[in-house]
Amino acid sequence: MSKMAKVSLVDSTPQPPVGAESRGRRRRRHRGLLALPFAALLLSGCTLSSFGAYQGDTTQSRSTFHLWQGFTIGALVIGGFVLLLILWAVLRYRRHGDTIPKQTQYHIPLELTYTIIPILIVFGLFAATVVVENQVTNNPKTNVVVDVNAFQWGWTFRYPGTNALVTGELTAAPEFEIPVNTNVRFNLTSTDVVHGFYLPKFDFSRYALPGVRNYWTFNAVHTGTFFGQCSQLCGLYHTEMWFRVKVVTPADYAAWIAKFNTPSGARAAEAAALATHQQTSSGAGAPTKPASTTGEK
Repeated sequence: MSKMAKVSLVDSTPQPPVGAESRGRRRRRHRGLLALPFAALLLSGCTLSSFGAYQGDTTQSRSTFHLWQGFTIGALVIGGFVLLLILWAVLRYRRHGDTIPKQTQYHIPLELTYTIIPILIVFGLFAATVVVENQVTNNPKTNVVVDVNAFQWGWTFRYPGTNALVTGELTAAPEFEIPVNTNVRFNLTSTDVVHGFYLPKFDFSRYALPGVRNYWTFNAVHTGTFFGQCSQLCGLYHTEMWFRVKVVTPADYAAWIAKFNTPSGARAAEAAALATHQQTSSGAGAPTKPASTTGEK
């Protein structure tokens, strides 16, 4: 009797369904595969990627750069979440064949969730964009002003209130100076056709339009020399339409401006202005040799 009881006891023990153990192993393997991208992200460190953009060397461009980072991270998070949902549906229902899974309709909390959250995300992106655009387009009062004029195929940089004038064309790309950590206002115009004032390291581009004055303010945070170019196809020598901006200390900037306030500097600026006037008045002709604009003999 005791043997019969033992046999009965063993037989009555519940057994797992056939294949349940293998399905559990597959689920654990799938979860491990889905966790790999997140593990790689955590192990990569805390330094945020630039996502292909320049960090920017002005306070305005850095605000734009951080906005770009935020947008990109948000897109990656949302895109990753959607991808996980797609993978979950593919793996969860891959063996049902033609059988339609259980349908759930009119789940009010879920429907409110996936409606309200995207709306909040859009409002958040809009608010962040408005804040950054206000920083970029803000034009505080400043004593440093540069009038920029584009023409085929060169640039003129004039400093109102001083004799400072920098001009150049083609093989003599002009180089002008601005002080570091100082608000500098730019007024941009064009003599003939549409040009583009583009500074890659400043993350900035603005149209130079005939008959229209565009203006903005920079505050450079690093000293150094930065290359710029025309970003709009403007004619035969468009690709040679370069310029350089040199960011220096306020003391070096004051010394540079002072060079133009000497008699030789005034004569050089006058000669440069005359050469530019002759070039722009003659239309899109052959390039002429630019005059010296350094203020030195």
